[in-house]
Amino acid sequence: MNWQPEYLENDLVKLVPLAETHFEQLYAVASDPLIWEQHPNKNRYQLTVFKNFFEGAILSKGAFLITDAQTNEAIGSSRFCNFNAEKKSIEIGYTFYARKYWGKGYNRSTKQLMINYALEKVNTIHFFVGAENIRSQKAMEKLGAVKLGEVLMPYYGEPDRLNFQYQIDQNLWDATNSKDE
Repeated sequence: MNWQPEYLENDLVKLVPLAETHFEQLYAVASDPLIWEQHPNKNRYQLTVFKNFFEGAILSKGAFLITDAQTNEAIGSSRFCNFNAEKKSIEIGYTFYARKYWGKGYNRSTKQLMINYALEKVNTIHFFVGAENIRSQKAMEKLGAVKLGEVLMPYYGEPDRLNFQYQIDQNLWDATNSKDE
C-alpha cells in the first residue's frame, strides 16, 4: 500500500514525499525551539536530535514535506505510520509547522488531505498527542477526533512519552465534515 503518494495538495498546502534532499529546508523550520515547547521531545530543534527524527521519518516511508501551495516554502512535516492491515488502521502524526503558519488553517488543510487519502484504504485513523501539547490537543478536537485515552508511546531513537490517543473513523469523519458543506 502506498502511504507516500506523489502529491497531495489543496489551495493552502502541498504534501511532497519526504526525501533526504529535504533535510536542510526542513531543519530550517524545525530549528525554532518554540515549535517544540509543548512537545514531549522538547529538544528536537537541536541538530543531532532532529537528525534522528528525520531518519525515522525517511524510514517510515510515509513522511511528507509540507509546503505552502502559493510560495512553495517549506512549512513543516507530517507522516503516515504504523499501518495495521488486519485492523485496517493507520496513524497520522509527527506533525509540526513553522510558527508563522499556526492558527491559519494549514494544519486542518494538511490533515484533511491525509485523512481523506487514508480513509480510501483504512477504516480508522489514530493520532497520538503529547500530554502537555495543549495546542495539538485543541487541533484534534477541532478536527472532530475522539479522545480514547492515555498511552505511553515509543519514539524512534527517543524516550517513551505519555500521549493522548485520538481516533477518527469513516462515519465520524463523514458526519463531522458534512457540517462544513
